[in-house]
Amino acid sequence: MGRTPGRPRAFDRDEALEKALVEFWRHGYETTSVAGLTAAMGIRPPSLYAAFGDKRKLFGEAVAHYQATHGAFTTRALAEEPTGRQAIERVLREAAVNYSDPAHPPGCLIITAGANHSPEAAEVEEELRGYRVAAKQAFADRIAEDADAGRIPADSDVEGLATFYAATVQGMSRQSQDGATREELERVADLAMKAWPL
Repeated sequence: MGRTPGRPRAFDRDEALEKALVEFWRHGYETTSVAGLTAAMGIRPPSLYAAFGDKRKLFGEAVAHYQATHGAFTTRALAEEPTGRQAIERVLREAAVNYSDPAHPPGCLIITAGANHSPEAAEVEEELRGYRVAAKQAFADRIAEDADAGRIPADSDVEGLATFYAATVQGMSRQSQDGATREELERVADLAMKAWPL
């Protein structure tokens, strides 16, 4: 006899994942409890474990979901703009809009969700660090293209510029959490682009 199929889940998995993402975004990984997650997701703990595994696995999936949705503006800007300068400027300007959007928690999940972790959550911070390092390398790659094409001096400090703009994005995230408005963050973007080599 064939195995009796299980009952279908009584919730929308994608919708529940988005709600979990917002909880992690608002509170960070470590201070987000399973009870808080299930309350936000509108499910019971057994459903969370059946659908997503444990809290750690749910977080990993939430981060991937963030990268594909709320955080995708960075990847799109770096891929779509014709020059490194235009790509970096677009990242900064879209960060100003995204990080201050009242429709979701302020700032960037990748920048903030692993802060102030205990040793037990060190692998979470390492995972998030990997995303940040990759983003900085993507900045460097686009800046290097401008140097190679003669759009900026060939001896420009590509790594230094990439670190500077990554630090600017991270600072904009923190400032938005402290209440900075879109207009204030856009001024940060204006000033940061004045550091671009001519």
